[in-house]
Amino acid sequence: MGWHHELGVFDLETTGIDVETARIVTAHVGLLNEQGEVVHGRYWLLDPGMEIPAEATAVHGITTQLAREKGMAAPAGVAAIVDQLRRLFARGVPVVAYNAPYDFTLLDREAKRHGIEPLDSPGPIIDPLVIDRAVDKFRPGKRTLTVAAGHYGVSLIDAHDAGADAIAAGRVAQAMAQRHAEHLAIEAAELHLKQIDWCREQAADFQEYMRRVRDPEFTASGDWPLR
Repeated sequence: MGWHHELGVFDLETTGIDVETARIVTAHVGLLNEQGEVVHGRYWLLDPGMEIPAEATAVHGITTQLAREKGMAAPAGVAAIVDQLRRLFARGVPVVAYNAPYDFTLLDREAKRHGIEPLDSPGPIIDPLVIDRAVDKFRPGKRTLTVAAGHYGVSLIDAHDAGADAIAAGRVAQAMAQRHAEHLAIEAAELHLKQIDWCREQAADFQEYMRRVRDPEFTASGDWPLR
């Protein structure tokens, strides 16, 4: 049975792009079966304890007022998200996160911020962004989830909703497993290790390119799945 037959899915929508300072606004942790159907899913709306910038609201639609009125306290929400992921990993279920270092690093910082035991060396993790860049290196254009979903024939109706994004990322991973079986017909644990190397190589290539064309001091982190 391949790693893609049962997949956890995970996505966050947040107050910003800096993993050190951004706070979680919404989150989804779910489980997909072999057909990509949702077997189980949990969704959280948190009160991040700070103003949600207009730029962030423009992306995910959650206002400061809505989060304060309807959101659960951030410590309780973060603890619940960590617990759900810990249960999946304890069962050996791979968890898909598109651009995993963002979601897992931000969750790690939120856990530490609120005095919650963070996930310890989480895995196996499946990151369709890293895999796509590795197995289809020279495809032109952007590599956003929306673009990847279109390329792999996955429907993504409500982009930047944590649930919709998480489920679409899981289905993209399953489509990749079928289309690129020659690279991906391996155990989840081995694929996790491959992604560590792939991400390091991709960051080094990007850093070299950016130093050549834009900024000689540019640095790119290749750490995966935590930074």
